[in-house]
Amino acid sequence: MRSLVYVLTALAVMALAFWAYRENYRTQAALDNVERLNRAIGSLREQLAMQNAEWAYLNRPERLRELAALNYDRLALGPLAPEQFGQIDQVSYPEMVLPDIVLPDELFKSILAEADQPAQSASPTVPVEEAAAASAVPEALDAGDEETAQ
Repeated sequence: MRSLVYVLTALAVMALAFWAYRENYRTQAALDNVERLNRAIGSLREQLAMQNAEWAYLNRPERLRELAALNYDRLALGPLAPEQFGQIDQVSYPEMVLPDIVLPDELFKSILAEADQPAQSASPTVPVEEAAAASAVPEALDAGDEETAQ
């Protein structure tokens, strides 16, 4: 009996050692992946900073004035004036026209055919008048019971 316990304990220790070995390598792989992602993020941040600096350089006001002066004949650009701005209610938006909904004839006919056929179910159908009368009867009995109880 003791030898069985010793063997089972040794197997459990080996299984735990194998599990710890695998978890160690999984952890190292995850750390390598995080390090790779951090390097990629740093590289992208450097590229973004470079593009922001380039954008600021290209949009210098003196450079844009020179470009506007060089291309005045072609573009007819001029300085902005307050008269060039308007109010939002001055904008004429096109009227939204929705098209009519048209169903294909076959689909429309099948829908009408299904609506004309009575629904076939396991329970028998009861006309609305009979259902209303049947539901009113217990209410009348309950009302009568209340009157007799008083």
